[in-house]
Amino acid sequence: MAAPYVSLNWSRNYILTQNSRTKLSGDKIILPKSALEQLLAASSSATSASTQYIANSDSYNKYYSVDPRSSNPSYSNQQLPQPLTFLLVNTKNGKKVHAGIQEFSAEEGEIGLSPFLCEALNILDLSNGSDDLSRDVTVNNRIEVHSKQLPKGLFLRLRPLDAGYNAADWKSLLEKYLRENFTTLTRGETLTIRSPRSEVFRFLIDEVSPKGDGICVVDTDLEVDIEALNEEQARETLKQILTKSHQAESDSASSTVNELNMWKQVKGKLSEGKYVDYTLPSWDRSQGLVVEVSGQNIELFISPFSSRQRVRPREDEHVWGNFSTDLVKEIIIDPKSEEREEIEHLYISLHARGQNKTPREYSIQIRPKSLSNFEEPKNSKNEDKTHDQNDEQCQTCFKWLPKNTLFLHENFCSRNNIVCSLCHDVFKKNSQEWKEHWHCEHDTAFGQTFDSKKNHDDIYHTSKTCSNCPYVAKNLIDLAAHRTTVCPGKIILCQFCHLEVPQEGDPLYPSPEALIYNLTAHELSDGARTTQCHLCSRIIRLRDVSNHMKHHDLENSKKVQPTICRNVYCCRTLNGVGNDGKIRERPQLGQAPKNMLGLCDICFGPFYVNMHDPEGKALRRRVERRYLSQLVSGCGKIWCRNRYCKTAQKLNLTTKTALPLVKPLIDPDGLKKLHFCVDHDNNSYKIMAETLARDNRYSLEWCIAALELQRDLDSAQTWLNNWAPKLEKENV
Repeated sequence: MAAPYVSLNWSRNYILTQNSRTKLSGDKIILPKSALEQLLAASSSATSASTQYIANSDSYNKYYSVDPRSSNPSYSNQQLPQPLTFLLVNTKNGKKVHAGIQEFSAEEGEIGLSPFLCEALNILDLSNGSDDLSRDVTVNNRIEVHSKQLPKGLFLRLRPLDAGYNAADWKSLLEKYLRENFTTLTRGETLTIRSPRSEVFRFLIDEVSPKGDGICVVDTDLEVDIEALNEEQARETLKQILTKSHQAESDSASSTVNELNMWKQVKGKLSEGKYVDYTLPSWDRSQGLVVEVSGQNIELFISPFSSRQRVRPREDEHVWGNFSTDLVKEIIIDPKSEEREEIEHLYISLHARGQNKTPREYSIQIRPKSLSNFEEPKNSKNEDKTHDQNDEQCQTCFKWLPKNTLFLHENFCSRNNIVCSLCHDVFKKNSQEWKEHWHCEHDTAFGQTFDSKKNHDDIYHTSKTCSNCPYVAKNLIDLAAHRTTVCPGKIILCQFCHLEVPQEGDPLYPSPEALIYNLTAHELSDGARTTQCHLCSRIIRLRDVSNHMKHHDLENSKKVQPTICRNVYCCRTLNGVGNDGKIRERPQLGQAPKNMLGLCDICFGPFYVNMHDPEGKALRRRVERRYLSQLVSGCGKIWCRNRYCKTAQKLNLTTKTALPLVKPLIDPDGLKKLHFCVDHDNNSYKIMAETLARDNRYSLEWCIAALELQRDLDSAQTWLNNWAPKLEKENV
């Protein structure tokens, strides 16, 4: 007999603290340590009656003392409801809201409330006002705290307070927000959710189930329904969604995205300050790639599109980049990259740096890396040239000239030209190129214009702040590396919620658990949700599903292979296989004749005779007669494919001519395969089993066991994936 439900009866008054050292979120509160002691005492007194009730009702139960907790009242008396939930009441205005506990660390007589609870209780935040006003607010705002256990929530209806909400915007945010911040939900309150892209979503809690003022949202499957506040808001929401979709279409039309092919050169024009985007959908993954771009001041950026990289490359967010000012620039992508198998396609973007919006011509081409290893370097200044014996080199411009003209040339060259002592380039004296020629004091870079100097300093020697986190990068290249690796705002495709979300986490102090699981912080949190294994029905975390399934694969690999019927055309096992892939134990039939042929019960049925035949001579005679009957008369079934059947092979034999064919088939050792005609269903299942085994993933024996159990090709394939051991690659 079940014990009656015990309600925890406890309530106290507290003053709102103004100096909470713990940051609270959602519906969390902080109570003093004495509150925990009082709750334990209240729990002991509340459960004493129920403990006595259980003891009286089970005093004659011999199994009662098996569990030490049942015979130890002090143990059960110290148990608190899980989770602890409370009802908060503002004594000043009567406002009520439900809350969950964060910790018991507040000062005696004080309570810490989250901003959400302060707003729900209509408590003004006057921390920035005068000291006297702050003290008045603290004294006047006394909070009544009542212990109240709420039922597990089953249904929740939310209504957006603003128009323009799209399901793709709030689904993942709402799930994560409730899981991380809330223990309870109170009907009539407002949820305010901030997205990583600085968007704010506000929802009214309109209805909860079970009916009441609040529900508990911990360890429960909560169905959430979102409806518009009214018809006018619904129309406005639909209008804004259509506007966003049209705007996205116009943006995609204005920013051309083309597909690239190997070897095909693409030419175009690009305005300064703009991007042009390309996509490489496919290539030979076993080889590297060389992406070559020709154009003045055209920058090249490349990023893979995978579960870990979702955005198009830009100057501050790319995996591979080339900022050089060379006329021809290239990026080599190594095929040994760890993500090469996960890359769906490559995003390639070109950028023209500048503010004048002047169009610049460019060309782009992609070729395999293996064909580029032996190409001669282009435009090399160090090429060896043969010179005539009568030539000498000018010491100013380093040109080789005939000796008879060298004197006049040197006089002219020294008066009009000047040589840079660092790069040895020759310029005309007092020319604009010489005046704007520069060398970087930090590295070996140099250029010919003030704009190139400004661009170089902006790219390589100017610190940049990440827009998604407080990280300060030393230059643009460092910022791009940060935003594509450890930045909390990097967009990923979560493998658990299957939505594009920020990866989150602390870039300086990553979670050890996330490193062990090779997950992002978001996936580590989202993977903490539980699910039921479809094989063993255990409750496991989503992030443990992969390892759990490997455990099942290990168990499957140790299974004994079932023994199939010796009849080549039969699709049955001798003992049968259970739903979990384990071979069933064959019941002992006492003195029943032994099946020495290795046939299943159906195939052995025609040969069964209740007689003493220890040596099997009579059994072999019956097998011989069966073969002769098949070869001489046939089975008469048009679907038969038995090689020893008149119907299937269109044979015209007599008993005399068929007997030499039958003799080799009678195997006294029981090792040879048998060839007996079967019914239509059995023949069809055997053909399907051979089809499944043709993939070399599972043995024919397991394919036969799957079809014997499931009787359907798709169901058999699913059963094999779940319960059958896979063939080892070396045995395939």
